[in-house]
Amino acid sequence: MAYTTDMGVRAIREGIAAGEFSAREVAQASFDHIAKADADVHAYLELTEEAAFAAADKVDAAVADGTFAQMGPLAGVPVAFKDNMNMEGTHTTCSSKMLENYVSPYTATCVSRLIEAGGLPLGKLNMDEFAFGSSTETSAFGPTKNPWDLSRVPGGSSGGSAAAAAAGMACITLGSDTGGSIRQPASFCGVVGVKPTYGMVSRYGVVAFGSSLDQVGPFTRSVEDAAYAMDALCGFDPRDCTSQHFTPHFVDALSQGVEGMKVGIVPGFMDAPGLTAEVKEKLNEAAAKLEAAGAELVEVELPHADAAISAYYVLGPCEAFSNLARFDSVRYGYCAEGHKDLGGQYEGSRAGGFGTEAKRRIMLGSYLLSAGVYEKYYYPAQQVRRLITQDYERAYEQCDVILIPTSPRAAFQFGEIGDPVEMHLSDIFTVSINIAGNGGMSVPCGLGSESGLPIGVQLVSPQFKDVNMFRAAAALEAAYGPAPVAPAFQAGE
Repeated sequence: MAYTTDMGVRAIREGIAAGEFSAREVAQASFDHIAKADADVHAYLELTEEAAFAAADKVDAAVADGTFAQMGPLAGVPVAFKDNMNMEGTHTTCSSKMLENYVSPYTATCVSRLIEAGGLPLGKLNMDEFAFGSSTETSAFGPTKNPWDLSRVPGGSSGGSAAAAAAGMACITLGSDTGGSIRQPASFCGVVGVKPTYGMVSRYGVVAFGSSLDQVGPFTRSVEDAAYAMDALCGFDPRDCTSQHFTPHFVDALSQGVEGMKVGIVPGFMDAPGLTAEVKEKLNEAAAKLEAAGAELVEVELPHADAAISAYYVLGPCEAFSNLARFDSVRYGYCAEGHKDLGGQYEGSRAGGFGTEAKRRIMLGSYLLSAGVYEKYYYPAQQVRRLITQDYERAYEQCDVILIPTSPRAAFQFGEIGDPVEMHLSDIFTVSINIAGNGGMSVPCGLGSESGLPIGVQLVSPQFKDVNMFRAAAALEAAYGPAPVAPAFQAGE
């Protein structure tokens, strides 16, 4: 059997171990597919052929000398990374003119762990500039398109990562999630997207947006592949002060089923603004499938969830303002020419290096942290954060996992949403999970009855009990089947 770009982790490993194809053939087929598919999708900003083939040769050498079984769980599996994750020798641009020419001198922990697990690194993926956006339209290097409908956005900010997985241009991709930037594009592109509990995956080497909110996680086309990725990613990293000791065992948990599990349903979310009928339909359908698999449905309340967007758009810009202060044109980054003094250079470089949305977040964060305003907005936002966290803690006294929508709607068309506030509402169901630090994942559940586009539902677990959402996700996948590659990009198309 020859390798095809729709294969998952298990099939790839078994094929390489049996000698049906080599890891080098996997890498070559992946780049061939990217050359064809990415002309339409524009998910990749940079390819890393040399690194991929070097990793493939290590895998093939292990097969030849009989040590393949001792290699990592992702041996021979094509992987790719969002372009806010440092990988030595590659450009890490954050899809911004500010970092267009920046070359990473080191590698992020999340990147190194996938490569050390045997992954074949294919390249760096497009995103909203500095992760500011919900559509990948703010990238300085052009938008990524949704493989299911090229006239529609893939979501954001990890749109390139979601689109690459959906188009079969990698088996596993990594994204970062500050307020929904993994889960929302996963829903739009019909793939699995995981935002782990805060602290479960190291943030070392990932360019920060909101340091108390950011978390790295995988995109895949199956729950099992996501479990393999999580087993490779998780674990303590002494270089990240927020990293926690955690022993991953996600693959082993998938067979446990949901018999006896209590799944929380939030009735109040069904009247949320902008929630479409087809998303409601899929949410109710998913709940029924979990109940049929042996789970018990219980109603829970999250009374302060409607304040999550407001709190997020105080906390997020404040942290972004602080994190973006380092891009001063002196140490690294875009430097505008023709200025006679350092002040003019600083002002001109930041004005020319940052895009519109980045400037908006910087200005908002600067205002919110200014004297007389800090106490009025930042302190209350932190109080709301605690209330939301307590809401989840009380809900988990009644259930093991919560089922809610991922996005209020299916993927929208390019240019359809121009109002920043309306764009922010794309994350209405996702931001509270980052604020509380819980784990969350979007699981595809077929196509919408009205749009004909992918729709995902979201599973939310208690902190460091992400296994719960993986068990529920596996049950849903057993009912719906694993996510296919988008039809126009399937092998042979």
